[in-house]
Amino acid sequence: MAPIKQKRPTVGKKTKKGASWKFTLDLTHPVEDGILDSANFETFLKERIKVNGKTGNLGNIVQVGRMKNKINVTSEKQFSKRYLKYLTKKYLKKNNLRDWLRVVASDKETYELRYFQISQDDEESEADE
Repeated sequence: MAPIKQKRPTVGKKTKKGASWKFTLDLTHPVEDGILDSANFETFLKERIKVNGKTGNLGNIVQVGRMKNKINVTSEKQFSKRYLKYLTKKYLKKNNLRDWLRVVASDKETYELRYFQISQDDEESEADE
């Protein structure tokens, strides 16, 4: 008969924290020029973000906050950065700004609204020909 081993108590076992996703939308350029309202965009996001397949169901899972020209979206549940880009483009299209602004990833957790670079030199050279 084999001897019975005693179980050791588990000491220092780490508990898994709830992972959180944090994304930032930088609206600096269009807000400073007065063509975009950050408060209006924030309410648009709060109304349109879906949680568990339902809009207007943010609860404590997703927080949308605004600090001057930046909007922060924090989620405790898995949240796609691409979904944030989709909603931003939808807002721009709704307000007829899609022709002038584009959504560009400036780093891993940040999107930035930039103007399309329209070069005047190319248009002038085409007009001369």
